[in-house]
Amino acid sequence: MTTGNQDATLQSPIDTIVSDRAFLECPRWHDDRIWVSDLYRHEVISIDAHGDVTVEATLPGDEPSGLGWLPDGRLLITAMESGRIMRREQNGEIVVHADLSSVATGKLNDMVVAADGTAYVGSFGFEFKRDTPIRPANLVRVSPDGTFTVEADDLLFPNGMVITPDDTLVVAESMGNRLTAFDIGSDGSLSNQRTWASFGPELPRDSVKAAMGAAAVAPDGIGLDSSGAVWVADALNRRVVRVVEGGRIIDEVRFPTGVFACMLGGPDGDTLYACAAPNSSEAARRHTRDASLLATRVDATHGGRP
Repeated sequence: MTTGNQDATLQSPIDTIVSDRAFLECPRWHDDRIWVSDLYRHEVISIDAHGDVTVEATLPGDEPSGLGWLPDGRLLITAMESGRIMRREQNGEIVVHADLSSVATGKLNDMVVAADGTAYVGSFGFEFKRDTPIRPANLVRVSPDGTFTVEADDLLFPNGMVITPDDTLVVAESMGNRLTAFDIGSDGSLSNQRTWASFGPELPRDSVKAAMGAAAVAPDGIGLDSSGAVWVADALNRRVVRVVEGGRIIDEVRFPTGVFACMLGGPDGDTLYACAAPNSSEAARRHTRDASLLATRVDATHGGRP
């Protein structure tokens, strides 16, 4: 781990929790297991402390992504291609929880679920190709009964999200060079949109290639620690950075390959899980099995949600 002032300290060893996967996203520590979505194997898996893998749900022909749980324990899964949130019933049946295809701008993306079962989910905003112009995307609130409301329509590739103990929603804008915050009202509605952390000037929007070339950090999946800092998987730079409000990077964990999502978990809450792959190219990842889930111990513990 490297601190924000670049004083080097010893980084803990990096362990491989599971390998030979297509592309993993959205790690969640739940019921003493680490859960992840494998987009191109169309399944959600969980791994126990011994490394044993359980297939928790499959979405044939679709791409599972964001994960969360209702208060009664039923699993919610974003189905990226169809624009729906799916729900795993207590008997294992997979049903539609909310059909967001009418309000999803591009593929559905990551999701965080509040303690009362309210879900917040983003979408791409555009087709993710190198020469495609960047367009803003919707952020949607889904009530526990499946009804939904568009809460924001100007986010630049909303990706990972966390909810702090004081009911602040923090959203990674992968094409915005920033993390954006909202206040969560008693009814789940969002207000007071603001920049929580900026990594530099606004990025060019004429193409994905131009934006990525100008970005200092490409915030993908994120997690929260008990101090209120956000851990950010930097999709460009093979690292997870620990960020405080305002944008200062106070810690960094480097990995031997690309990392695209992260979360603190484990029995003591101090294990940093990272979804790793050589890159995020759909064409490459769909037909290969070189993605993995990595883990390392850090000097922080899990906080907030997920």
